[in-house]
Amino acid sequence: MAGRFLGIGVIAMPPVSGPAIRFENLTLGYERHPAVHHLDAEIPAGSLVAVVGPNGAGKSTLLKGIAGELRPLEGRVRIESSHARPPAAVAYMAQRNELDNTFPIAVFDMAAMGLWHEIGAFRGLDHAGQGRVRAALGAVGLTGFESRPIGTLSGGQLQRARFARLILQDAPMILLDEPFAAIDARTVDDLAQLILHWHAEGRTVLIVVHDFGQVRRYFPSCLLLARELVAFGPTAEVMTETRLARARQLSEAFDEHAEQCSLPESA
Repeated sequence: MAGRFLGIGVIAMPPVSGPAIRFENLTLGYERHPAVHHLDAEIPAGSLVAVVGPNGAGKSTLLKGIAGELRPLEGRVRIESSHARPPAAVAYMAQRNELDNTFPIAVFDMAAMGLWHEIGAFRGLDHAGQGRVRAALGAVGLTGFESRPIGTLSGGQLQRARFARLILQDAPMILLDEPFAAIDARTVDDLAQLILHWHAEGRTVLIVVHDFGQVRRYFPSCLLLARELVAFGPTAEVMTETRLARARQLSEAFDEHAEQCSLPESA
C-alpha cells in the first residue's frame, strides 16, 4: 500500500528540530477531577509516539488537551509555532465510537471535509479538489466507494475513509485516538504504513494504542501514562515489565474521590 501515497498532492513537511509540543505542569480533567496531572515533557518535532497505559490512564484526555478540545485545569500545552502552519496545524481523529455513522453522508463527502480549512464549509470543490479527494480515497484503498453511505461501511472501511480525510487535512501534527481498535489485521497494517509514511515526511504523530504488539512493531517512541507520566522515550526502554507494572499500580491506586482541583483565575 505504501506506493499509493506518492503523487496525491500531499506537501512534505520542511525539516525542523527541537520540540513540537511542550507539556508544562499540565493537569487535565473533568468537573475539576484530574485525569492527567502535573505532566512535564517535550515531544520532539517529527516524532512518531505511541501513547500507552492502563484503562483510565488519561490517554484520550491527553490527546483532547493537545487538540484544544479540553482546557487545562492547571499548567498548559504549548505547541511550538515553528512546527505548525495554521489554519490546519493539528489534525485530530477521535475514537470511532464518537462518530455518528448513521449521519447521511457519502464516503466522498466525508473525505472532502479534510479540505474545509482550504475552501470553507460552503464553497464547492473544483475539478482539482475533486481529483484530490479521489486520490486520497485511492491511497487508502477505497476507489469505487465514493458514493457509498458511511453507514454501510465495515469498521475497517470506515477507518480508511477517516484516514483519507486526514490525508487531505495535510497537517504537520496528527493525533489519533485508538485508530486500530476493532478493525481487521490487513487494515491495521495498511493504515500503519500510511502513518509510517507521515513520519518519514517529518510530521509529528501521536497515537493512542492498546495492543502492545502493535506498539513494538510500528512505533519507535512511546509515552507511558498512568494519569501521570511513567516514562517517555524509545519504545524498547519504556515498554519494560517493571515500568508497565508501575503504570498498573499507579492506575489502581488512583482515588476517584480525590480532592478537586481549583479552577484557573480566568475561568
